[in-house]
Amino acid sequence: MAFFKRELGPVERFEGALRDRQAARQKLADRLGIAEAELAERRAAAERLAVAGAANAKLDRAEANMRAVEERAKILRAELAEFDEQIASTERALADARAQRDRDAAADAIEAMAAAIEQAAPGFGAGAAALVEAVTKSPASMPEATRFSASVDAVRREVLAAADLICWELRSDAVRTRAGNVNTALRAAPEPEQPPPPEIERQSIYTLNPLLWREGGETRRVPAFVLVGLPKKLLPLALRHQHVDFLNARRVQTLMHVHGSGRSDGDISPDDPHLVDLDALAAAETETAQVDVA
Repeated sequence: MAFFKRELGPVERFEGALRDRQAARQKLADRLGIAEAELAERRAAAERLAVAGAANAKLDRAEANMRAVEERAKILRAELAEFDEQIASTERALADARAQRDRDAAADAIEAMAAAIEQAAPGFGAGAAALVEAVTKSPASMPEATRFSASVDAVRREVLAAADLICWELRSDAVRTRAGNVNTALRAAPEPEQPPPPEIERQSIYTLNPLLWREGGETRRVPAFVLVGLPKKLLPLALRHQHVDFLNARRVQTLMHVHGSGRSDGDISPDDPHLVDLDALAAAETETAQVDVA
């Protein structure tokens, strides 16, 4: 005896595909988590060597080890992003398939109603015709019976015509229900452009500690190990106290590889114990210089 496997519908196929892709994504995410943890360890080691002023050879080895793990993590992140796109596409297809299934079920119910009306209409017509015949074929003639017969015949014709019309309308509704509707999303209004900040003469520099200074009536705070535009009037002070370094410095190249070279004005807590107030440091130096002169 032969057994035939039931063909899966669109919803079941998309549900199965979604489960498989989600399971594969989870395995890939676990591998990426391991790689990210190892990368964090390599970065921390390279950072410690750079801050401590290690020899170039040690820094080169640390960077090589870090790049190898970084490349593996990069590949895994790309694969994970591709899985996310596939999952999102499958979820959209599944939602569409479920919506189409619901529309088809509603359309089938409407078409079934139309078919039931069509099946019942002939019976109604035959019963009404039999009532008319009962009067018209009788040898007796009564005005009341004649009026009754005419009324029944008029109702019969009206009901049958109405049945044809309602069946046509129901089938039209079924077609529209099965096709569904398409909604067009309105575009969001563009946000007004913000006025550019007042220009200040700056120098691109790399921070070695979290820094704070004031400009234009507001306080600027930046984290350590980022590329910032420091006001030039504060640059000599920050360099003297080893709070920043130039971009071509060897240790900066390693730190940029560890932490990245993008600009960042991250929000630093005012209570951060490592935060260096450059304005306060400048004021302290000025006061010391005045005392020495006196």
